[in-house]
Amino acid sequence: MELRVLQYFLAIAREQSIIRAAESLHLSQPTLSTQIKAMEEELGKQLLIRGTKGSRKVTLTEEGMILRKRAEEILNLVRKTEQEISLSDQIIVGNVYIGAGETDAVRIIAKAARELYKTYPGIHYHISSGNAQFVIEQLDKGLIDFGIVFGSVDHTKYNSVEMPFKDTWGVLMRKDSPLAAKTAVSPKDLWDKPLIVSQQEENQGALTDWMQKEISELEIIASYNLLFNASLMVEEGLGYAIGFDKIINTSDTSILCFRPLTPKREAGMSMIWKKYQIFSKASEKFMDEIKKLQS
Repeated sequence: MELRVLQYFLAIAREQSIIRAAESLHLSQPTLSTQIKAMEEELGKQLLIRGTKGSRKVTLTEEGMILRKRAEEILNLVRKTEQEISLSDQIIVGNVYIGAGETDAVRIIAKAARELYKTYPGIHYHISSGNAQFVIEQLDKGLIDFGIVFGSVDHTKYNSVEMPFKDTWGVLMRKDSPLAAKTAVSPKDLWDKPLIVSQQEENQGALTDWMQKEISELEIIASYNLLFNASLMVEEGLGYAIGFDKIINTSDTSILCFRPLTPKREAGMSMIWKKYQIFSKASEKFMDEIKKLQS
């Protein structure tokens, strides 16, 4: 399977038309159709559902949708590799790719980048946000250089640097909520409340033992991947969101407030990268700067 043909396939998926894709690629329609047909024969699967004469719209089969996702990842990785290889030996420039959840630890990334900018302004940083599963998947596929994850690290697969601080668990709520009068929230305070939890916690995460109840016994009204989205649900009065502090604005201008859990729960985190990974010079400089900030 050639990279060039993958680009052709993605053009068709984008345009939903072989004719329009051929125009954008400056190819003839028969040439493009022949290339895609050959790829289908090579894979032994139909990738496109061609429209009838009255409708020229093209849709993807289930196999086509899988190929589109993988093709995008492959081409992104190729572009990343080309950039790293083409860098000059004399000037350190390039891209650093980082995956992280919503955490105040992003500040340490910003501090490292700020310091490096003074000497290496040609280094650029790209942060992808998602849960732990997303970060690990992106790291394993080689689409990011570093990931920030909570909890223990699988040291058979990854090297790591422990972040110098921890995030505090608590409850995000409206300031006019009954629990807002408390300085901290206990498990019993939440047993009869509509809760909004992260998708990881919904699948028996770290807070299950703290709650002293099974997730199935609680009133889980919604789950979230990003706390910002959960905060909008809280603003609308849907329920109480359990998450980390310092992520959502709870200043005097906000209608929201944050109350820590009691007994207190904190989450440590680490920056991880694949063992035996060969870094670009830009990534090496970033990792060295992060290590400096630990001391």
